[in-house]
Amino acid sequence: MTDAAALKKPGGWRRLLRWLKRILLGLLALLLLILLIGAIYEALGRKNAVANYPPRGQLVDVGGRKMHIDCRGSGSPTVVFESGLGTGGTIDWTLVHDSIAGFTRACAYDRAGIMWSDPKDTPQRAAAVADDLHALLKGAGITDRLVLVGHSIGGPYTRTYVGKYGDRVAGLVMVDTSHPDQVARLGKVANTDANPRQVAWIMHIAKALSWTGAVRFAMANAGQGKLPKDAAARMAAYASASVVGATSELDGFDMTMDDARRVRSFGDRPLVVLTAMAPFTPAERKGLGLEARDAERFKQEWRKLGAEQAAMSTRGRQLTVPDAGHYIQIDRPDVVISAVREVVGAVRAPDGAARK
Repeated sequence: MTDAAALKKPGGWRRLLRWLKRILLGLLALLLLILLIGAIYEALGRKNAVANYPPRGQLVDVGGRKMHIDCRGSGSPTVVFESGLGTGGTIDWTLVHDSIAGFTRACAYDRAGIMWSDPKDTPQRAAAVADDLHALLKGAGITDRLVLVGHSIGGPYTRTYVGKYGDRVAGLVMVDTSHPDQVARLGKVANTDANPRQVAWIMHIAKALSWTGAVRFAMANAGQGKLPKDAAARMAAYASASVVGATSELDGFDMTMDDARRVRSFGDRPLVVLTAMAPFTPAERKGLGLEARDAERFKQEWRKLGAEQAAMSTRGRQLTVPDAGHYIQIDRPDVVISAVREVVGAVRAPDGAARK
């Protein structure tokens, strides 16, 4: 008897519907079981992160919430690292932190909602990041001159800090930093959408599902192969919590660029701009939707954007790094260390007092 004939028999449709109902209920039960296991996995992961990977630095109250700052070494000026957009925070500077701490005090910190710093409910943009950093430095008792070292979106953050609290800033190092006009200019020359907000929906999904353990599972191998084992483990342990802060910063990207655009000069502060010029890998080109010819145009425009930022100081210079990708501090930590040493030396020189 065919299936069609069976359905025509009395009660055939009812039996089919009962089977479908049982299948759907079984699938629902399986989904709930997976979510329960995932939630337990995430809860245990967060508990283990606190127990096994406590903050190396200190937690400072900044008005009802705490932020993490990790200062090493001694001497002035104090170098302050400003990480790029992502979940790494202080971990991003692992390969350069101790070396720089060998010749001056060096402080890495985690922005709101990243790694060991508490999240915040208010919007995150460059002006707010600058205020947070200012409050953090005050709370940590850091009152000497600063050399700001910003990576990627850390560039607009440090640029905005100079505009708001420039009397503290004696010099800068910009590590393949973002430019306020990069989206429009890169899009024009390379025929691509260079606005990172195009992937905001992915970040919001990750944020919404962080309690299920999905983010922790996906990020289990984050940083491995490029960072020391312990540093990679720390970053992975807090990734599912850090996605909250990273998403907030991504949402504020356009406002951050507006804040940074208002600062047009660094005066005569010593400044080194490092620009990554290693060719894109095929995977990177695919991710950006670039043909080979457009990828080269993208890189050349990126170099021009870096040169413009170097020109913001009368003592600024650009150094291109042909064998490093966007994370120069990981691919070529020696270049970053050398640039910071150069700027610190210029600040310490008898005529090193920077003017606006």
